Amino acid sequence: MKLNWLSRFLSIALVASPMLLSSCQTPTPEATAPEASPAATTASSPTAPSELRTIKVNPSWLLQGDNAPITLASERGYFAEEGLNVVIERGYGSAKTITDVAAGTVEIGFGDMYSMIEFNAKNPNDPVVAVAVPYNRSPFAIATLSANGIADPKALQGKKLGAPAGDAPRKLWPVFAEQVGIPADSVEWITMEPKLRETFLVKGDVDAVSGFSTSILPALSKAGKQESDLTMFYYNDFGLDLYGNAIVVKKSFLEQNPDVVRGFLRAYFRGMQDVIKDPAAGLASVMKAGDSLMEEASEKQRLKIALERLWVTPETEANGLGGIEPSRFEKTIAQVAEVFEVTPPPISDVFDDSFLPPASERGLPPAGDRQPLN
Repeated sequence: MKLNWLSRFLSIALVASPMLLSSCQTPTPEATAPEASPAATTASSPTAPSELRTIKVNPSWLLQGDNAPITLASERGYFAEEGLNVVIERGYGSAKTITDVAAGTVEIGFGDMYSMIEFNAKNPNDPVVAVAVPYNRSPFAIATLSANGIADPKALQGKKLGAPAGDAPRKLWPVFAEQVGIPADSVEWITMEPKLRETFLVKGDVDAVSGFSTSILPALSKAGKQESDLTMFYYNDFGLDLYGNAIVVKKSFLEQNPDVVRGFLRAYFRGMQDVIKDPAAGLASVMKAGDSLMEEASEKQRLKIALERLWVTPETEANGLGGIEPSRFEKTIAQVAEVFEVTPPPISDVFDDSFLPPASERGLPPAGDRQPLN
């Protein structure tokens, strides 16, 4: 649709407005950064028609490097082509995202499906459902300083672990503990604000922390720690082959707005494919959408982790982005349900793949077309 002169002027002015573009992210939100601005980040195309439907999206935390598929899809007009204006609302953890989506605070969230299973068991009249799984592997990890001498997860017994109360890896600690063969109550949990997590670890107030590797590693890098200074216990490497964050929606919203969800997913995965092909462009789009508190080195590290460990895997190479492998997912559902003491739900109650683009449109770009993020 062509815009008249006044509409074009207003559209450009709005996109250029510092207030509208002030985002709610910080470069290392879980370490030392100050509280972020409460304003939302608008991700609409500068030439988008005025009748776009605005939807609020919670990326589970603050806008970060691994959210590049959203910002690049917005920058290139993919959401606008679907009739959508995406506004990013900051989150407070991937588990809390589930409650935000259920409450209708946001229409779409990037949340932890396994926490969602527990939520739905306790709230059967207000369920949330996953419609895509862009993070094929989980970033859930326990991190400790190598100097602490904790070379094996079993050595965490008797130690102090730190995390915010809503941290999804913390919520799933009992599952991880069971897999490595230690009692879940053999550690003491210390609760702190997310921005203080890595500070507590570096200062020695806790022996280890749980969290997303995409948050922990950049924060500790900023604190002067090299990866060689750290020991990371990834949940996926210790018998808990979890999927990472899923795109989740309230079931009633899904039923009432199927085209909105389909359009969002089409645009998002186009953006994700573009980021995998040209991660530098993806990183640039995040930095452009962000605020002055973001640091490119931290966001680059987050995006590299996502590319190398979370998105591009043998499973997505074979089956494309966004789906699940039923036997793998069923096993992890059973593991989580046992610890949460809920009946394992059928996959169809947790994940609905009918809104995904066809598999032919979700394939990874050919390896030869993928540029490195140097």
